[in-house]
Amino acid sequence: MEGRNETSASEFILLGLSEKSEQETLLFALFLCMYLVTVLGNLLIILAIGSDTHLHTPMYFFLANLSLVDFCLATNTVPKMLVSIQTKSKSISYPCCLIQMYFFHFFGIVDSVLIAVMAYDRFVAICHPLHYTTIMSPCLCGLLAGGPWGFSCFISLTHVLLMARLVFCGNQIPHYFCDLTPLLRLSCTDTSVNKIFVLIVAGMVIATPFICILASYARIIVAVMQVPSAGGRRKAFSTCSSHLSVVALLYGTTIGVYLCPSSVRTAVKEKASAVMYTAVTPMLNPFIYSLRNRDLQGALRKLMNRENTPSS
Repeated sequence: MEGRNETSASEFILLGLSEKSEQETLLFALFLCMYLVTVLGNLLIILAIGSDTHLHTPMYFFLANLSLVDFCLATNTVPKMLVSIQTKSKSISYPCCLIQMYFFHFFGIVDSVLIAVMAYDRFVAICHPLHYTTIMSPCLCGLLAGGPWGFSCFISLTHVLLMARLVFCGNQIPHYFCDLTPLLRLSCTDTSVNKIFVLIVAGMVIATPFICILASYARIIVAVMQVPSAGGRRKAFSTCSSHLSVVALLYGTTIGVYLCPSSVRTAVKEKASAVMYTAVTPMLNPFIYSLRNRDLQGALRKLMNRENTPSS
């Protein structure tokens, strides 16, 4: 027992998405393409919003923050998996594992709360249009964007400190990055405090924002249905449809991992859900937000034209 504990305390083995070598080549190519699209898409969104003064509004300010978080969330997990496949080395040191877990939850929590903040922004814009600029002041926008970062830092650090006190009886993690649930299964000490804290945090950063989003959109739907013109209703729903798509992608997967009973969760389901919110969602978000947004499309075109125009 002591020998195994010492081994598990020094390093873990990330088994990855597949243990079959013939599938790893396909996974490497697939995730490399997805990561490159994620990086390019999210950085373009940030640059387009930053370079176009017409987009210096609360909605696009929050979108730029979301793009930054999505980029960081994917960068925390996908490159390590690609390196592991390429080098055939699946080990990760104990400190690096805790660091990866910290940043995964740090960016994941910020992502979840930011999406709820964006729903509140749409609620104010549609339900209180005359008071929008007064309510969504620069001071409040800074607080709504910066608050999740400070809150997430505290929560993620607490997760790591609670994990650091555990003793592990094995070192093989059936996942492609260090996450709470697989690590807790390896522990041979009492994890009740960790599990209670996971449920409390999940309630705060998944269930509560999700309920706030539902409440915001319930009010939005009521307000939109009162708009006399069909064109006005279409425009309002079009503005919100992209955000609702992101909500469905993110919360549909995270609720299944962190709020469903452990009896219905399996390692395969957890890995599939993790792929959705660490790779697929960050990749799709730039497309979802730009496909039906003419202002953002125009800013992206200006950015690309500026890059292609030779300097005199």
